[in-house]
Amino acid sequence: MKLGLLTAPFAETDLMDIADWSSANGFEMLEVCCWPPSTGVARRYAGICHIDVTDLSGTRASEIVDELASKNTTISGLGYYPNPLHPDPEHRAMVKEHLLELITAAQKMSVPVVNTFIGADGLKKQSENWEDARKVWPEIVAHAADSGVKIAIENCPMIFSFDEWPSGHNLAYSPSMWRTMFEEFGETVGLNFDPSHLVWQMIDVEAAVAEFGHRFYHLHAKDLMVDRKALYENGILSLGMGWQVPRLPGLGDVPWGRLFSALYRSGYDYVICVEHEDRQWEATDDLIKRGFLLARDTLSPYVK
Repeated sequence: MKLGLLTAPFAETDLMDIADWSSANGFEMLEVCCWPPSTGVARRYAGICHIDVTDLSGTRASEIVDELASKNTTISGLGYYPNPLHPDPEHRAMVKEHLLELITAAQKMSVPVVNTFIGADGLKKQSENWEDARKVWPEIVAHAADSGVKIAIENCPMIFSFDEWPSGHNLAYSPSMWRTMFEEFGETVGLNFDPSHLVWQMIDVEAAVAEFGHRFYHLHAKDLMVDRKALYENGILSLGMGWQVPRLPGLGDVPWGRLFSALYRSGYDYVICVEHEDRQWEATDDLIKRGFLLARDTLSPYVK
């Protein structure tokens, strides 16, 4: 395994400067945010572009990889987390086109994984969203297969605000949907596994690793604290809104020791990528860096 980080919190920092700092502080890999260079108003930690993949030439792709290598850094995956099943057809088409460009860029840079969401229309039932996915995703999956690139779907339900109520904006949040997705799309599609999203759903993290670890193509190390007072106030039918609190690894309820034990048993041997969404550690660039270092110190004893 190797320790890495997602570049999202460094929104205004050049990729090579991120690589300098991360390499000097024990991170060997970067998941690089690759949103379209101009997307207008975006949700928190979205809309960030550290590599512009639109019309990325083979020469420029090689230059990026070589410069990162000179800093003892490699790219674990290219990250773009939109809603490919957005109800607006024009927006959906834009997302699909950029995903195809991202897969092409990954091939040019020999990056093995593209990380994203499968998407959902928050006002539709799960079964209706799945039928939409069966129409939208085959072309994307086929392009990835032809390009030798894996697609890792993060298991975040995307239920954080009322505009995502009640069904969320990413339908691949449960074991039953993972089985359905894998059966439909084959080995090209796996998970960018984030254990924090299982905690508040009361899904057994170790059981999920045991069953699906062979389909983990990337892993996000993020913790989550259940705010018990807020849960008391809002109840489980609020689906986590108001009581799921993203935290840095070690500051929440994820059982990291048991998780890593399960990962090693499953054979997972790729990146442990810190996803920093902890509001307590994000007000300044210095706090962001301190947060990453705290996560590093929590995780590094397990990463061998």
